[in-house]
Amino acid sequence: MGIDWNKINAVILDLGGVILNIDYQLTIDAYRNLGFNDFDQQYSKMQQSGLFDRLEKGQIQPDDYVAAMQDHLPHATPTQIIEAWNAMLLDFPQGRVQTVRRIGERWPTFLLSNTNVIHYKSFTETLRKQTELSDIKPLFKRAYLSHEIGMRKPDAEVFQIILAENQLVPDEVLFVDDSPQHIEGARKLGIQAYHLEEPESLEDLFGPFLT
Repeated sequence: MGIDWNKINAVILDLGGVILNIDYQLTIDAYRNLGFNDFDQQYSKMQQSGLFDRLEKGQIQPDDYVAAMQDHLPHATPTQIIEAWNAMLLDFPQGRVQTVRRIGERWPTFLLSNTNVIHYKSFTETLRKQTELSDIKPLFKRAYLSHEIGMRKPDAEVFQIILAENQLVPDEVLFVDDSPQHIEGARKLGIQAYHLEEPESLEDLFGPFLT
């Protein structure tokens, strides 16, 4: 589905797979190496079980997550469990932060991420090592992180709150995400949603409009 760029008055960006490089398979492999052989049936890019939903909505804390995982991995230490969970988080591509800044200079830009306290701490540390930033939030007019707002994509309520709080018209908003179910959720509300798939990058999508 094409983008009507002439209508765009605001941009909502996903984090993982759009701004931050991620690889879900690395976490699946890490848990498999610890003995959790069917972890991929519990968690993937496309779907996840209740434990991960609760973690991403801030309904449980990291210690609760570790304790739940130790039911499957009784011999794994909390550190091993956290490291395996964070294995999917890679790096911020060179120039990506500057691209986000330039997008924000042209349009009001928001971050909408299904994330959790454990991942937030990890990718924030990566950001600090790679850039002069100490947090991702200042890059955006506002950052909506699932564990802070208690809701997550693709539920309609998470898109509706962004639209309402910022007085945005759905078809004047461009939402960019790498997960098809999130794209579908946004489109149901009339938002212009773009499925960013490898090898296309944020620079490829926005480059012609940021010169």
